Amino acid sequence: MLANNTDEVIQYLDAIIAEAIEERSRRGFFAALYRQVTLKVKIGIKHGFFDDAARMEEFTTQFANRYFHALDDYQKNIKSTRSWQITFDAVQKPDLLIAQHLLLAINAHINLDLGIVAAELCPGDKLQTLQDDFIKINAILSDLLEPVELVLGQLSPLIEILDKFGGKKDEIIFNFSIRKARQEAWNNAKILAYQTFDVQQAIIKLMDSKVAFLGHAITNPSRTFDRALDLIKKSESDDIITIINALNSIVD
Repeated sequence: MLANNTDEVIQYLDAIIAEAIEERSRRGFFAALYRQVTLKVKIGIKHGFFDDAARMEEFTTQFANRYFHALDDYQKNIKSTRSWQITFDAVQKPDLLIAQHLLLAINAHINLDLGIVAAELCPGDKLQTLQDDFIKINAILSDLLEPVELVLGQLSPLIEILDKFGGKKDEIIFNFSIRKARQEAWNNAKILAYQTFDVQQAIIKLMDSKVAFLGHAITNPSRTFDRALDLIKKSESDDIITIINALNSIVD
């Protein structure tokens, strides 16, 4: 299930969301949020926000295909990256917060997939021509931050407790450092873009180990967070369908 354009990306995300609703699966949390991000990017492409609309169409599509491919492999019991394995395994863990499920997928998709796709689409010196549009995505994500936090606050009323334990809420939850993660992804792309295929694969394996380590930390935070997470979880909605629909109604 690989998309050819952003219209198909949205169609495939719709299918994942519909299946998740039918199965009452937490897999739909990220798919719903990802659909909202894709809609915003698609609007940007349509209205000339990016320097190269055609390239951003392809970039957005190929980026989504990394997620689709990982999910398809997982569902077929085909070995995939450790980062996505941890993310999809966590779907079966009802004790995790909504924010943890989202962070796991964001971690795998940005910290691992993003740099890979950038280097594949624009190898070598071509990569620099992508930088301005790559940075412009940050503005789109920043615009989404407030409405995403509003929805999370409605679904998880005590989420602000995390302020007292680890810093600003937006850094811990959605923007846990999406900007920093995207900068790291760009740094990875600059390395990958100039390597041979075999060297790229070796580097990607190392990247995956690092991202998987962070994923493990998200699913198993320090004991400092235990009481806070327990309190938050008790106040949080456990209605999977309601959560998916709320996350899927931020833009449209």
